[in-house]
Amino acid sequence: QVQLVESGGGLVQPGGSLRLSCAASGTIFMMDGMGWYRQAPGKQRELVATVSDEGEIYDAESVKGRFTISRDNAKNTVYLQMNSLKPEDTAVYYCNAYFLSLGRRYDYWGQGTQVTVSS
Repeated sequence: QVQLVESGGGLVQPGGSLRLSCAASGTIFMMDGMGWYRQAPGKQRELVATVSDEGEIYDAESVKGRFTISRDNAKNTVYLQMNSLKPEDTAVYYCNAYFLSLGRRYDYWGQGTQVTVSS
């Protein structure tokens, strides 16, 4: 089992910055990657950014150049630095960890942290 605990959400004005953190515990050595997803009211959950165990990074087009994902393996923590925030970034942000086995993907999720971008 893997436990994920997010922190760092809140209310910020457009153009502002926030940094989300996700601390992982449990059988994290099995994980092939970690990342962030978000879900806005009335919308489906969408991928924001991921970083693989080998350090490969994927960013969604909507956040390229504004958000940066990073990983501190010594602290078992993944971060999401969010700059130049827009109102459309408002959502609940979820930390994700996954591993791949025999062609299947297994996902673990945090409880979510609210990010609200508003003046």
